[in-house]
Amino acid sequence: MLDLQHITKVFNVGKATEVTAVQDITLQLNAGSYTVLVGANGSGKSTLLNLIAGNIYADTGSIRLHNKEIQRLPDYRRSQCVARVFQNPLLGTAASLTILDNFRMAALRRSRKWMKLGMDRTFTQIVRDKVSTLGMGLEDKLAQPMGTLSGGQRQALTLLMTVMTDVDVLLLDEPSAALDPRSAREVMEIADRIIQENKLTALLVTHNIGEALRYGTRLIQMESGRVVRDYNQQAKSELGHADVVSWFDYYE
Repeated sequence: MLDLQHITKVFNVGKATEVTAVQDITLQLNAGSYTVLVGANGSGKSTLLNLIAGNIYADTGSIRLHNKEIQRLPDYRRSQCVARVFQNPLLGTAASLTILDNFRMAALRRSRKWMKLGMDRTFTQIVRDKVSTLGMGLEDKLAQPMGTLSGGQRQALTLLMTVMTDVDVLLLDEPSAALDPRSAREVMEIADRIIQENKLTALLVTHNIGEALRYGTRLIQMESGRVVRDYNQQAKSELGHADVVSWFDYYE
């Protein structure tokens, strides 16, 4: 279980621009659950993901995974249990390195010596087999630089790289927002399959109403740094487009 207890984060403390981005959030995500997080711009969604990912630290509260505090773990240790896919496909991969190079870095993130060589035939075949499941024909292009691929291809490969090691939590920060509609659908279907096959605890942030209704087994709305609505699978299935559209603000 991913357990957040009384998490608060304030930026620019004591200044005129002070803002409380997350206010006293207590939230439990069961192991293997798939939660969708929605809300207007500035509601605290990305801040909450940044807190779980360890990019920033909470001012108060605890973030525990399997009853162990993870907030201040070193990056190499946190990456053993928490993976993240960003909105911008460029952030999840190294453009100048090949597909195979990127997968090697992902596979070695558990180690401090992550630059150690080890791309033998066995590892190459493992990557080839994984990449072939995408159905994009990229398994025969492992020597191709990541920077030459489309955004959809890079995002799909990034998703595969998150499970090169046995992580527990997958954070999806609007992973389809920068893609064309067809690529967005493909990436979201790949994400859903990876989450189910690997029994990951997943948290998806999205501004796409269709994604909010289609994916996940729990739907949470944030507003002004707080959780204001929390629907389980049964309640979520009864929601419609009109119910959810007012939860978003597209004009900020």
